[in-house]
Amino acid sequence: MFLQVNKLNKHFPTQSGTLVVLKDINMVIEQGEFICAVGASGSGKSTLLRQIAGLDSPTSGEVRIDGKHITGPGPDRGMVFQDYTLYPWMNVQENTEFGLKLQGVPKKERREQASYFLSIVGLSRFSGLLPKELSGGMKQRVAIARALASEPKVLLMDEPFGALDIHTKESMHEFILDLWQRTNITIFMITHDVEEAVFLSNRIYALGACPGTIRKVMTINLPERSLMIKRHSTFHDYRDELMDLLRQHGKEAVAA
Repeated sequence: MFLQVNKLNKHFPTQSGTLVVLKDINMVIEQGEFICAVGASGSGKSTLLRQIAGLDSPTSGEVRIDGKHITGPGPDRGMVFQDYTLYPWMNVQENTEFGLKLQGVPKKERREQASYFLSIVGLSRFSGLLPKELSGGMKQRVAIARALASEPKVLLMDEPFGALDIHTKESMHEFILDLWQRTNITIFMITHDVEEAVFLSNRIYALGACPGTIRKVMTINLPERSLMIKRHSTFHDYRDELMDLLRQHGKEAVAA
């Protein structure tokens, strides 16, 4: 077991009382898996990701990576957000090196390491450009290269393709699958996009809302991972099952 979430609960105080955002979350993610957590608004997806990233502490329970209890952020976890979070005054190379610079990696070594991961994401020839000169998909590739440059054990992705148009999103889906297969990095991604989750992941945690709980864990076995698979009945079956599940839990949350 590589990444474990054990009996995790997260509460927030409000004027009207305690708000339970996550309730009794248990997850086991093995090395090299691509896992998606899917849920509607109010299911606590982003809160769960923050617990794993060490950006927030659980009310109770714990998160472990390789048996080590997570108490805060660390280089063993790389983060990719929806809004790219690139520094506009830094070029692509400098943005990719930034995390390594904060870690005190010597200039020559961090330049070599960042350059390597820029080549991995196919942006070597754009290393001198500023973020404003890049497309949305290219910006997200820079963000992914920056996250990978620190060689984390797990890549955490917070709806990373939500701001992209459909054609760029599909291109990024193919890109991240190829990257995952070539690097064997463990990926945990949250999304509200059911088709995205089915296409990318080998397992899906479906979250119910109010409070966020794991309602089902789905194992995804597709014949292939190309865009053509979206026309396949197997893909449709997984998608429809997951959508029906989330729709039902949404009705239960509204009724409650």
